[in-house]
Amino acid sequence: MYYVYLLRSSENGQYYFGYTTDLQKRLHSHNQAVNKATKPYMPWELVYYEAYQTSQAARAREKVLKNHGRTLAGLKLRVKTGRST
Repeated sequence: MYYVYLLRSSENGQYYFGYTTDLQKRLHSHNQAVNKATKPYMPWELVYYEAYQTSQAARAREKVLKNHGRTLAGLKLRVKTGRST
């Protein structure tokens, strides 16, 4: 499986999203300061993820989130309110 995930910093509430094939390993690496972009905002918590059958589908979704602010804003709102739709 391929995953697009959303993390929230417990330090300042900042969000970070990415793509991986191993959610647990990736979350662990974010919290072990392996990623320079997320190191200053540790610790991170996984707040949302989507699973895909193919790498292409997951990367396409990640690209939409990176390039369309409204889509990412909507996802953040869903996470904050606990709504699934």
